[in-house]
Amino acid sequence: MAVHNKDLQTSDYAAAVPPQPAWSPLWTGTIEGGDTDFFVSRGYARIVANPRGVGKSEDGGSRAWDCYDIIEWIARQSWCDGNVGMTGISGFGAEQLAVARQQPPHLKAIFPFDPRGAYGELGGFRDEYPGGVIHTFRYILSLLSVMHETRGRPGDLSPEAEKLWQAAIDNPDYKMYPNVYNVLTMKGQIYPQFFNFLINPFDSEEAVKKSEAEFKKVMVPTYTGSGWYGYTYKTHLNGAQHWFREINAPKKLLFTGPAHLERPFHSYHGEILRWHDYWLKGIDTGIMDEPPVKFWMMGANKWRYADDWPLPETRWTKFYLHSWERLRTAPFAPSSIEDYEEPDAFLQMPPTHTRKIERLRYMTGPLPEDILVAGPGALYLYASLDQPDTNWIVILKDVGPDESVRTARPGELDTPADLKERELTRGWLKASNRAVDPRRSRPWEPWHPLTREAAKPVVPGEINEYAIDILATANLFKKGHRICLDITCLDLAEGISGATGVEYIPYHICSSKTTVHKIYHNEKYPSFLLLPVIPDIEYQPKKRKVKSPLKV
Repeated sequence: MAVHNKDLQTSDYAAAVPPQPAWSPLWTGTIEGGDTDFFVSRGYARIVANPRGVGKSEDGGSRAWDCYDIIEWIARQSWCDGNVGMTGISGFGAEQLAVARQQPPHLKAIFPFDPRGAYGELGGFRDEYPGGVIHTFRYILSLLSVMHETRGRPGDLSPEAEKLWQAAIDNPDYKMYPNVYNVLTMKGQIYPQFFNFLINPFDSEEAVKKSEAEFKKVMVPTYTGSGWYGYTYKTHLNGAQHWFREINAPKKLLFTGPAHLERPFHSYHGEILRWHDYWLKGIDTGIMDEPPVKFWMMGANKWRYADDWPLPETRWTKFYLHSWERLRTAPFAPSSIEDYEEPDAFLQMPPTHTRKIERLRYMTGPLPEDILVAGPGALYLYASLDQPDTNWIVILKDVGPDESVRTARPGELDTPADLKERELTRGWLKASNRAVDPRRSRPWEPWHPLTREAAKPVVPGEINEYAIDILATANLFKKGHRICLDITCLDLAEGISGATGVEYIPYHICSSKTTVHKIYHNEKYPSFLLLPVIPDIEYQPKKRKVKSPLKV
């Protein structure tokens, strides 16, 4: 089901624009339906359709039920044996899961890769904006269509929405970004989805409960996943994990490498074919004999299987933040000199005054052996501010190789400044959204309500704990490398008018106030990074023999 212009998904267009890597200037995310020629040449009929209200279809109707009707119409055609599957990524993936909840009887399997968020309608607030930190992905999708465009007098909002809009239009953080402010002035005429998140940047308990109930409705075999590029989108990487965890149906999970998929989308079609051959044609492709989780290990640059996600054998390891930029596994000694350590601090001016991004950095020493980190993580940070709010942005990196030591000798006073570093993943939390729901939280996944009711401004000078969810990754830190954690509160657009070089790497709306951040680390305030360390790097789960389904 096409949520974008279906003309871009055709074989004719693919012939004109061969697959482009993510760094190509012709790469565009909307060409994500898949390779029609590939599937047709292997015994499938392929239909690309727009539900009403999408593309060139007329308005009205229900997207989910329109998709239901199309599937059942396909099943009645003479060229169809009654077994229907679905493919496609991103918006196409979200549509698959939306229609799966309606349970059309002839839908036999889906492959929603990069499926958008699991909580909310077709990807909601929680998975797209971790920690409640607003970013500009939805603006970038409509790049250059909002900054220079007006559409006459905006319509009237409801009294409730008008009140929210007035607070948003007066928000100095929004006013700092002309492109964001212009979206607000148009009152939803331009990119209404982004507008709605701007005036109401919160989740709701009702939306979460509704999603939790609807997970049970997905009963069709589901193969989902994302890639390690997905932490920039956030919605896809979060959504794939949450769908895999929550649905009760035959399921598999795939995490690919850090480079985004080429467009037109044609990647992993062999895996898609194996999945649909198994469930639609009853061919024993062996795909269900394999363990349910497959992921790419960065650093090692090879595939690995797992029995579940997070991996059952995970050794959750705490790396404590110390002074002098150190990151160590040894806990703080009680009643010791470490109790007197002063907090680390950084001061960040807003982008109205500087392009310089300040940070604190913490690193292990050169690792004595290879360490595999695979799964989600978290940072438990004790900190104070001198303002009512900030955005915590934390970045996990692989730094090295580095065999240097630090001594008092000349040339050995500091860590070498020219070390190679590779960014792996990030985490975000708006300080006012620091409240945690212990019922839904896991140590590696602190659950923040992110509701308007739970939001609480920071009391300047007060020390609070901030539990920051770090999006999943899988990386082999090799011997001699360092595990590195950067803590900051700002990122920036790469161009004018809020433009950025790559649509899936957005920037975040930061504080308009100069803010001092202090990080505490001692026995009373033991700030630590929690990482999923896998003890046996070479372990691979055994395959199991599963009986192939009978062809209907």
